[in-house]
Amino acid sequence: MLQKYLRRILINRWVASIHDLLWVVMTVFLAFFFRFNLQELPEPYFAAFVRFSLLCLPVYAIFFWSFGLYRGLWRFASLPDLVRICKAVALGFCVVTLAAVLLFRVKDVPRTVFVLAPLLLTVALCGSRLLYRLLKDHRLKLRRQEGRRCLVVGAGRAADLLIRDLLSRQEYQPVVLVDDDRRKQGKELHGVRIAGPLADISKLIEPFAVELVIFAIPSVSRDTARRTLAQANAAGVEFKTLPSIHEQQDEAVAAAQLRPLTLDDLLGREPVGLDEMAISSYLRDKTVLVTGSGGSIGSELCRQVAAQGPKRLILFDHGEYNIYAIDHELRDAFPGLDIITVLGDVKNKERVDWVFRTFRPHAIFHAAAYKHVPMVELNPAEGVNNNVSGTRLVAEAADLYGAECFVMVSTDKAVNPANVMGATKRIAEIFCQNLAGRSQTRFITTRFGNVLGSAGSVVPLFQQQIEAGGPLTVTHRDITRFFMTIPEAVGLILQAGAMGEGGEIYVLDMGEPMLIRELAEQMIRLSGLVPGEDIDIVYTGLRPGEKLYEELFHASENLRGTSHAKLHLAESRQYEWRWLESELADLANAATSRDVARLRHHLEKIVPEYGGGDGGPEPKPGLKLVGG
Repeated sequence: MLQKYLRRILINRWVASIHDLLWVVMTVFLAFFFRFNLQELPEPYFAAFVRFSLLCLPVYAIFFWSFGLYRGLWRFASLPDLVRICKAVALGFCVVTLAAVLLFRVKDVPRTVFVLAPLLLTVALCGSRLLYRLLKDHRLKLRRQEGRRCLVVGAGRAADLLIRDLLSRQEYQPVVLVDDDRRKQGKELHGVRIAGPLADISKLIEPFAVELVIFAIPSVSRDTARRTLAQANAAGVEFKTLPSIHEQQDEAVAAAQLRPLTLDDLLGREPVGLDEMAISSYLRDKTVLVTGSGGSIGSELCRQVAAQGPKRLILFDHGEYNIYAIDHELRDAFPGLDIITVLGDVKNKERVDWVFRTFRPHAIFHAAAYKHVPMVELNPAEGVNNNVSGTRLVAEAADLYGAECFVMVSTDKAVNPANVMGATKRIAEIFCQNLAGRSQTRFITTRFGNVLGSAGSVVPLFQQQIEAGGPLTVTHRDITRFFMTIPEAVGLILQAGAMGEGGEIYVLDMGEPMLIRELAEQMIRLSGLVPGEDIDIVYTGLRPGEKLYEELFHASENLRGTSHAKLHLAESRQYEWRWLESELADLANAATSRDVARLRHHLEKIVPEYGGGDGGPEPKPGLKLVGG
């Protein structure tokens, strides 16, 4: 199949080359012919025409191939192709003129031929290609009357390229455009009228019999995308979009890139710049360990770390299928990377010690955690064992084996925790903060809210409920949460690892919190349905340990800015080390014995803000670790 395709391309190129060389001879003849007022050429001049043509043929053939006249398709001939023709003819003409002077001193070749021949040749080569494209476009236009009638949103560069491609496809028929730029309204783009602003979309759908609305503004704001989607949904018309400017790998824009609008398009934020050099400096050619590597955050950490060129990447997770999936993906994407896949549990001291003793990782990203609030509330001992004892085992191993840095992934639920999961993550933060002052390893904590689409989060739940026909269940009408895309969160985790000196808690800028009921409504609309009509939303009441709203930092943490716009620094709160070790031991014993009452008592002693408890020592006011 491939050989047949290549043979066809080669034949087409030779046919095009022969066509161009025939025009070389023809235009030279026409130049002589015009010189003699369209009369028959006298004998000496006919011989000069033959000599001159034989000189032009090899010269122009070389220049035509050198300038890539046969790399492009005539079907899509455009300005760059015409520029290449002009350059090839101009330089070829210079060489032909010089050769004619040196070889036969331009005997019997009228001077007008040297002017007319290249001009006629340029017109012929450009004209034949444009004529071919016009004929093809006309034939496609006749065939395309059955294509889906499209309204294109935007009339900029992306729309220009998209319209070109849509016009070449039988399955699409662009019929109208909209753009908020008043200077463009009333004009045409490739024969398609720009009928008005974006606010007029709903008015144009019926008159133009629109079947598909296409968003062709890659850098559009989320509010504009939401309003446009609402108009399309209200009219019962499908909605598609081009990838955002950050998704596009090159400048190519084509109908093949069109995709449905996603939740990230509506709720995500523009990715911020990262200091790639700083991130690469502590990961390149290093051994990196990612715990919880099969999870949503852990797997994305693996992808972004792998892209930094580490010497070795160690995947550590207790979920067999999850770690298999990310292992398979990484081996396909990074065939030259040394990947070590370890099936194990962070609660298993012997397994953790073996990993550190065997591979001596330089950087550790600790993403292993039990994070589902109601589940941990029902199983508090396991939450303590995994989130507290597991973190302690990995952190102490990092210290023992001289790791360069340890980055722990925390959560906004650790702030003023109202549940066991949040309290356990807060204790993990406290331990890492205080261990940093006793270790050569840089212990850094990153804290952020919900990520869109993570396993066990509300987004996959809503998606399942929509597929089942509803209703969507929301715990409270006024409940809010912070949201961030997984790639953005992980990028900032890597950035924090590069910036941290040890002991800091970096709080990721999550933007404004969002009402969960609005999230539910947006997901219903993305499915082409109407909230309250096609699918209902019901309110079930707050679950055990669930807060109405989340916080990103405690009042006493004195949040301040850093050199990165999306990273803030929460000042650490120091605890007396021996007291902390004693309490952690008692907490671990309570978890082992499944004594839930004693377990909760020690959670409150270590984290006084949990459950309203006031036990334990107050943080010492004078002891602070200042981060970079």
